[in-house]
Amino acid sequence: MRTWAIKGRFAALTLALLTVLSGCSAMLEREYQSVEPHVRLSVAEDDSNAVWAESYSELQSAILAQVKAHQEVGVIRLKNWKGDVEEQLTRACDEISHSDPLGAYAVDRIQHSFTRMVSYYEATITIDFRRTAEQIAAVTTVTGSGAIRAELVDALDGFVPETVFQINYFDETQDADYIRNLIREAYYDLPAAALGMPEAQVNLYPDAGSRRVVEVLLTYPEDTKTLQGKRVQLEDAATDLVEPYRTGLADRVLASVLFSTLRERSDADGAAGSTAYHALVEGAADSEGMALAYKELCDLTELPCQVVEGDLDGVPHFWTIVTLEEGGFHVDPSREDGILLTDAQMAQAGYTWPEGEYPVCGEAEIPTEENVEN
Repeated sequence: MRTWAIKGRFAALTLALLTVLSGCSAMLEREYQSVEPHVRLSVAEDDSNAVWAESYSELQSAILAQVKAHQEVGVIRLKNWKGDVEEQLTRACDEISHSDPLGAYAVDRIQHSFTRMVSYYEATITIDFRRTAEQIAAVTTVTGSGAIRAELVDALDGFVPETVFQINYFDETQDADYIRNLIREAYYDLPAAALGMPEAQVNLYPDAGSRRVVEVLLTYPEDTKTLQGKRVQLEDAATDLVEPYRTGLADRVLASVLFSTLRERSDADGAAGSTAYHALVEGAADSEGMALAYKELCDLTELPCQVVEGDLDGVPHFWTIVTLEEGGFHVDPSREDGILLTDAQMAQAGYTWPEGEYPVCGEAEIPTEENVEN
């Protein structure tokens, strides 16, 4: 180590002497800088608002970083640049504002100007935003239908009017209608928050591509405060009903008890409302409201249950499927005889449904007499 240090000092002294003797100090200074190990800094040392870029991909990243930071004016220094600066700046700004998902969602327009410096170009990027910094920061990244649905569940569960997320593997089937279908599925998974199907506007940014930002705008039938108040009333009513049955009953017995309890509490009235609130608080609901109310009772007792959307004698109708130890069975609380039915029994009674979207029911049939006895 000591020998190396001495050699280093000697080399530096020799270089200094050569500089004086040659009379070309400026030239040697430039050559000395060119052979120093280059460390690229994301932020320029003499300007905290400027960043360096040495390739087209780094230029794109720098502009996108400015978008994410909601920074209206930014400075990018283009070092060792190859190619037409004007053309590449124009192309990068256009791609970020029109082809990048976040840029297409957040940006109205990106403009640029540049100046030729001694050893680099200095570009000024000016962005006109159409979203706030809070909106941009709220954009999450999701992968897969399960994660998309979870985002929608969170929004519906909190009566949130807007949710935005980015999908990095967006295939052709995941269009606006696909998102609307997931919203509908999520709604029926949340009986306590299903207090009127919200109108959904789905916007995709950009219009095409494998990476998209999805903006979902939800308009609820009532204001948030009213919906939250109804939810509390609904949950209180449901909790009171299931309290005696939380433990100690076999699943198939519990399914029957909840069915009877709901029918005693609420009239199945096709002209009544379509929510669990109508069934459990107001005392009357159509098939949709009865199905949601039954799911709410099942959820509170941890009995697996899902709402089914189908038809009865050609008319839109709702019911549920419960999963017992023996398998799945249909339960329609809007009908007196709608308890623990098989697929065959449902078909015979005039029910139809998209069978591929729901589990097969009734592989192990439960006799009605056994249910009554237990």
